[in-house]
Amino acid sequence: MSTITKGIKLRLYPNRQQQVQLWQMFGNSRFVWNQMLNMAKQRYQNNPSSQFIGEYGMNYLLKPLKQEYPFLKVSDSTSYLVVTHNLSLAFKQLFKHQGGCPKFKAKSYAKQSYTGRSKCRIIAKRRMKLPKLGEIRTSKTGYLQNCRIKQYTLSYDATGKYYLSLQVEVPQPKPLPQTRQAVGLDVGISDLVISSDGTKYATFNAKWYEKQAIAWQSRFNRRKHRATVRVRQYNHEHKGLPEMDISDYQNWQRAKQRKARCQAKIADKRADYLHKLTTQLVKQYDVIVIEDLKAKNLQHNHHFARAIANAS
Repeated sequence: MSTITKGIKLRLYPNRQQQVQLWQMFGNSRFVWNQMLNMAKQRYQNNPSSQFIGEYGMNYLLKPLKQEYPFLKVSDSTSYLVVTHNLSLAFKQLFKHQGGCPKFKAKSYAKQSYTGRSKCRIIAKRRMKLPKLGEIRTSKTGYLQNCRIKQYTLSYDATGKYYLSLQVEVPQPKPLPQTRQAVGLDVGISDLVISSDGTKYATFNAKWYEKQAIAWQSRFNRRKHRATVRVRQYNHEHKGLPEMDISDYQNWQRAKQRKARCQAKIADKRADYLHKLTTQLVKQYDVIVIEDLKAKNLQHNHHFARAIANAS
């Protein structure tokens, strides 16, 4: 039976101990990336004619790195193999002039994640067993029936939520029944799509959530500016004492999270609307013809840029 590879994303609900362990794993993957990248840069500075250490060479250095830094043993060992693989691909793209130089990763990034290749399995309904973490509560696990998990990614985003993304192999789905119908689609602004048979599909509308996102963006900017001013004044007036950091002020960070949640709500509602629309079109027609447009060029016109971006 032929199979296909697809991605499934589940919500994670880790307890307090698992959250601490997850952040340690995020930091370990970031630490290995930065160490390998720093080694490659130092090697090039010392001898520009030296040969670049590839993926297998970096994998060979993982064992002495774990011996020097014992805290790296907390993470899944396969996650470091994914780090070296991704770093090797980044350098290959750099050498082919298809991308820029890889950059160091910071703890302050809004999104943190790590990827592993070890085996994950379902323990019970809404509960899975993950490497090093043990049993952890998840959202619906019914999507994982009759599939083989190849790779997993645990992530934390700006909204303060944890997710588990799985790369799985599933049997190829059965084709939809043929309708012997064809249609042409024209992308619009007042209407999202206009079909050749005269059917109009309305644009996505989430004005209330957009107003909330704009309001929280303003609050975030204002609170962060005030915190920055206060930190500078305190450090200037209390020289000789430990310096205060802007992260000590939590008010602007709460606004940042609320802003991110409003923006995520808009993105989720837009994706849901577009998924339902495209599923309806695919079930209704066998042949769908769409005009070839470059949305990035259309967004140069500031009168229509927002409407085009909102249409996704």
